[in-house]
Amino acid sequence: MTKPFTPAPNSLEAFWMPFTPNRRFKADPRFLQRAEGMHYFTPEGRKILDGTSGLWCVNAGHNRPRIVEAIQRQAAELGYATTFNMGHPKAFEFANRLVSILPEGLDHVFFTNSGSESVDTALKIALAYQRARGKGTKTRLIGRERGYHGVGFGGISVGGIVKNRMFFGSLLTGVDHLPHTHDLARNAFSKGQPEHGADLADELERIVGLHDASNIAAVIVEPVAGSTGVLIPPKGYLQRLRAICDKHDILLIFDEVITGFGRLGASFATEFFGVTPDIMTMAKGITNAAVPMGAVAVKPEIYETMLDSADGAIELFHGYTYSGHPLACAAGLATLDTYAEEDLFERAAELAPKWEAAVHGLRDARHVIDLRNLGLMAGIELEPRPGAPGERGLEAFRIAFDRGLMIRVTADIIALSPSLIVEESQIDEMMQILRDTLAAIA
Repeated sequence: MTKPFTPAPNSLEAFWMPFTPNRRFKADPRFLQRAEGMHYFTPEGRKILDGTSGLWCVNAGHNRPRIVEAIQRQAAELGYATTFNMGHPKAFEFANRLVSILPEGLDHVFFTNSGSESVDTALKIALAYQRARGKGTKTRLIGRERGYHGVGFGGISVGGIVKNRMFFGSLLTGVDHLPHTHDLARNAFSKGQPEHGADLADELERIVGLHDASNIAAVIVEPVAGSTGVLIPPKGYLQRLRAICDKHDILLIFDEVITGFGRLGASFATEFFGVTPDIMTMAKGITNAAVPMGAVAVKPEIYETMLDSADGAIELFHGYTYSGHPLACAAGLATLDTYAEEDLFERAAELAPKWEAAVHGLRDARHVIDLRNLGLMAGIELEPRPGAPGERGLEAFRIAFDRGLMIRVTADIIALSPSLIVEESQIDEMMQILRDTLAAIA
């Protein structure tokens, strides 16, 4: 029987692209052929300055020799080994190396393959831990509006981006959401953390009053909400959230998939803000995105309680075929070496003031209604086009690419997150291309 549709080898039709208007892209495609340092290159050889470190993930820059060579060596030695009742040395080595840079109090690591898997794993660990310590009624999960926690059913349930939720039914039950912290009226054009909004953490008290703390397992937030447009936490907000969770015996989960590995000029946002969660998710920069990988770190009491309370040989009935994959562990070890040898986290901290000044230099650029920044992150919010929200952002994305700059847009917000190797001259180049791009948009 002949298939009704057999695409040619070079056809664009067979690949259903993620988070992409497929018909629009395939009518006017944009391709990347290779990458080096701070740049992508198109098949025609055109140079594209990467203002987004891939997708918040290539923190050490593209095509780093140490990482490439580590993957090649590992592939030639051991391409795959299960970590179900077996082990291979690099999984344990990498877990130990990770723990050495994690905030004090997070000392056990569970490996996943992505940020989405890390979030679902963290939520499952939180629920299992509450049951293991005899508090099985604590099942409710609290997320936040405009939060992004990947695309698993757990992640979109606690997440708060409408389009990610509206098509997929009732999602997980027993989930509530804190309000987001974006206050354009009071905090527009803030440099670093905004002054107003710490009191929004008190909404957790209202939720506790509605459900009682005996029914709430965990709260999950991004320290800085990235994918929704770089929403910076107000001063004191995360500290207040930590205090309320402690008061009511609720686990606090930080989703550091974006903010981890130097993005804010520290190993993790946990270190930057001085607030330690009970559980923390990681991915993206963990391997410089060279091999897919994620991880979840937990406090020792969570790990020990699970082991002590196990009703069988296995204490956590959860895992993935590729948990602790040999190639990913090799890439991760080489990535940590690269970060350390080049002092990239410290470099990001040193560049942050230059980055802030450059970003806020766009205050008078056309269509800009807000600018926000922290570390090497920035959000540039554009006034939506009347009757066509999101179209101005998409046009900015296309024009910037044509002018030689890769940006990320979410609706009418431009998000920037360059690799930690970015040069000051490249920061200036980004801002000039953006200024010219915005001037060209109706």
